[in-house]
Amino acid sequence: MSSARPLSGARIDLESGAYRASIASIGATLRVLQHDGRDLVVPFEVDEQRPAYRGATLAPWPNRVIDGRYAFAGQTQQLALTEPERGNALHGLAAWLDFAVTDRAVDAVTLTATVQPQSGYPHRLELEVSYRLDDEGLHQSVTAQNSGRGPAPFGTGPHPYLVAGPGVVDDWTLELPAAEVLTVTPERLIPIGLADVAGEGGGVFDFRAARAIGDTFVDHAFTALTRSAETGLATVTVTSPEGTGVAMSFGAECAWVQVHTADDSARSGLAVEPMTCPPDAFNSGTDLVVLQPGESTTASWSIAAR
Repeated sequence: MSSARPLSGARIDLESGAYRASIASIGATLRVLQHDGRDLVVPFEVDEQRPAYRGATLAPWPNRVIDGRYAFAGQTQQLALTEPERGNALHGLAAWLDFAVTDRAVDAVTLTATVQPQSGYPHRLELEVSYRLDDEGLHQSVTAQNSGRGPAPFGTGPHPYLVAGPGVVDDWTLELPAAEVLTVTPERLIPIGLADVAGEGGGVFDFRAARAIGDTFVDHAFTALTRSAETGLATVTVTSPEGTGVAMSFGAECAWVQVHTADDSARSGLAVEPMTCPPDAFNSGTDLVVLQPGESTTASWSIAAR
């Protein structure tokens, strides 16, 4: 039926100057972002089930909880294994929630949803996701408030696949201002430890000076980020040989960024995922936010054409 709800949920189109974006309500997902008609992220159709986590908002954890098992507040919890091929709980609980639109303008939208207490995560969170376009690009923020009765572990981040221009990831140049990379096991991506990007793998992960990605495989978290002295932002930039590009900037609340060459998607875009905590933070506790009842936290990031 023509009146059937799109598979990606409600469609929210935003416009400002040369920028156009489209948000899907399921997962508060960035479905389309363009500048002067040029894609800045890998898009998908409005009446298409979102491919994996493309553009989704990740909460109450980004990345992986290994084996889906962790201990918090004296209790051992077991999450559903949503990455069954690796035996992990992947990218939180919000990605398939249908967010409600609570505020709307031509260039901005606010969406809300509740993470209800459930097996493996017995906490209630109120999530508010805002998107705003202006001459500087797309700005997204995620606010989480603990509306439950006890402390709750929390982390967040987005999952866009950036597009520099024509071609694929192999053709583009990456500038990633990170001095350390989190090494992982090859099969299950279980964290091992931090390494200097200049030494690990002969410097294969060192993109502090912009260079071609080529056929390098990356699916790693990076930290020890160099930030602007003026704004406090770290910026990851991807550029095509034609000179077009896209940049993603994020504040100090995101001390980590996951970068993935999207080998399972024909390397059509570079996943750049600012994160408030690293993979498996529910177990390591590294940079994990613990929200007391009534407390809230916010993280923000931006995407802009270059």
